[in-house]
Amino acid sequence: MKKVDMGYLVDFEKAISNHDAPTILRLWEEYTSSDEVDAEDFRAILEAVKKSDLRDYIGRHIERSLPLWEMVENEELSGDILRLIVDLQTLNSDILRQLTLAHLEKKFGQDKLFNEKMRLVHLRGEKGDFKGAISNFLLLNHMHKGNFVFHTLGWGVGEIMDVSMLREQLSLEFDYAPGRKDMSFKVAFTTLIPIPKTHFLAERFGNPDALEEKAKQHPVELIRKLLKDLGPKTAAEIKDELCELVIPENEWNRWWQTTRAKLKKDTHIESPQDLKLPFRLLKEEISHEERLQADLEKKPDAETLIQMVYSFLKDFSDTLKNIPFKDSLATKMKELISFKEITAPQELQVHYFLQDLSGEKDYQAIPELLKKIDAIEKLIEDISIQAFKKRTLVQVRKFRENWQEIFLNLLFKVEQAPLRDYILGELLKSDKAKELKLRLDELCQNPYHHPELTIWYFQKCLEDSGLPHGTVEGRSRVFEAFLIALGFLEQKGEQRELIKKMHGILSANRYAIVREIMKDASVADVQEFLLLISKCHSLSDHDIKIFHSLAEVAHPSLAKKRKKAKVEEEEDVIWTTAEGYAILQKKIEQIGTVETVENAKEIEIARAHGDLRENAEFKAALERRDRLQAELKFLSDQLNKCRILTRDDIDTKKVGVGVIVDCESEDGERVAYTILGPWDADPDKNILSFQSKLARSMIDLKKDDTFEMQGKKYKILDFRSAL
Repeated sequence: MKKVDMGYLVDFEKAISNHDAPTILRLWEEYTSSDEVDAEDFRAILEAVKKSDLRDYIGRHIERSLPLWEMVENEELSGDILRLIVDLQTLNSDILRQLTLAHLEKKFGQDKLFNEKMRLVHLRGEKGDFKGAISNFLLLNHMHKGNFVFHTLGWGVGEIMDVSMLREQLSLEFDYAPGRKDMSFKVAFTTLIPIPKTHFLAERFGNPDALEEKAKQHPVELIRKLLKDLGPKTAAEIKDELCELVIPENEWNRWWQTTRAKLKKDTHIESPQDLKLPFRLLKEEISHEERLQADLEKKPDAETLIQMVYSFLKDFSDTLKNIPFKDSLATKMKELISFKEITAPQELQVHYFLQDLSGEKDYQAIPELLKKIDAIEKLIEDISIQAFKKRTLVQVRKFRENWQEIFLNLLFKVEQAPLRDYILGELLKSDKAKELKLRLDELCQNPYHHPELTIWYFQKCLEDSGLPHGTVEGRSRVFEAFLIALGFLEQKGEQRELIKKMHGILSANRYAIVREIMKDASVADVQEFLLLISKCHSLSDHDIKIFHSLAEVAHPSLAKKRKKAKVEEEEDVIWTTAEGYAILQKKIEQIGTVETVENAKEIEIARAHGDLRENAEFKAALERRDRLQAELKFLSDQLNKCRILTRDDIDTKKVGVGVIVDCESEDGERVAYTILGPWDADPDKNILSFQSKLARSMIDLKKDDTFEMQGKKYKILDFRSAL
């Protein structure tokens, strides 16, 4: 014989979720053969079985549990367990019938309607099916005007308005069903669950104003009540229960963010690390230290342990006042360093913990580790905690002689803006400021290599005129790089969120950034902006019209040229290879036959949700339709202007479309550029569109002529045909 423990509940829940009937029966036989019982766990197992599809399967063997039930000393728990046993039973045995009769007579025998209620639950007169008899008797006792019930088939909470024992009928008003509903006792037995007036659902239905006030004044108490009455709930499920019904939707995010932080510190509630897992109300209060110790005893891998300890110390720093706990945590960290499997980034992060736990300012293990590691850039990349990345940068700045070179490389590798800000600030104060400017010049020339960095630096230049490119001319150059990066990302068809962010930067505050830059930029620069914007297919026609309007406000002369430019643009030929032409055709076909059809379905699905004024999905689908239509029109216009390049079209005596230009820089570096159409362009392979700024600066140049790129002069050595 063995004692029943909580592990059985977990095993039952797992077997139930897998619909594993043989395992459930085996567990039931093991469980009911125990000679000790935890009454609350017993009740929880029966409740889990009752909710499952296999309840009747266990119901045939439910009487096996009667010896366990007899061991339960707590009267309230004993009654609950017997009720659940009777709910599950399927054999209607005389033994269980007599136990049920005795239980109800002992508890409710003095009720003047006792005999009538016993008849209604099939325990008076002829022997028959008494499944659920105790639950049904309790529901009959609960049937009084003003009491609340829960409808299991979707009507939500109901308030009892009237009861007739003569007609065996009651009237109710429900949360999610219009009007008053009349219901027979027979139907009520199968669909209604009694709930007390203090139950969360009853209060939400009967007194929502008081519940809203509680949510604002005592949010943690409200969540405790919700979990106690409804059981474990995920964050999404908690939102379903409270948002709009108790907390207005426009206040939800702020309220939940504040409440979530308080829940983490509540020792009666288990807060999950994973958003998909539920919050749970604990039977007994567990201190934060005990929780961490329990998690550590599960022997997580090094990375999980580091994340766990970091989150714990961030949320519960006061626990370090507990000296024994602090010492035991330090011991655990020292043990982790001794593991052979631990990586250098993990070891460094553990040393940060040890430094904080010891309080030592001069903690030598950190500089010693940093001095012997060659691949510092890779080390920082592999550190999982961002705060430790910044801390490592500070230590590298302090202890590595080559920190400036490391920082120059890291500026183009780190993804977090705060780290870039720190690196940029330190480099600007260093001997590498000139080299930094050259690197930023290169970024502006080739933004497609680092589009995210381009976006970040564009915003930095707008904030600080003292930065390289922070001047009026410099900002125009960075803005040009920003637009080139946008066009590049569109061609790649990736990073949609980044493209969306770029749209937001451009349109913020009624296009304030665009307005400011165009106001100070030269006419030539503004014309270049407009050309680049015309190639950004993700921008709507409305966006492009606004750009043109802002340009004409800044430079009225552009308004006169616009009409003429439009005519000339229509007459322009767009050169392309046969392969480029096929790419364009395929893209048009994809939009016209796949994406447009998918979008139409999205619109119909979103329309079915109703209330189109507040339907965010419907608005988003319409916006996507506008973008697709605009892109389809633009690409179709491009296709109409295309001319496929042939060998006869190529003149290898000068720079032009279809020519490979062999060049040499002033320092002896050789490079070849191929001039083709926009649909053949590939900057990574030095294939330039004839419409690009660099290509236009080279057009018609001949052998031995020179041109400038990225601050270097190049001499043309020879020409070859690209075909």
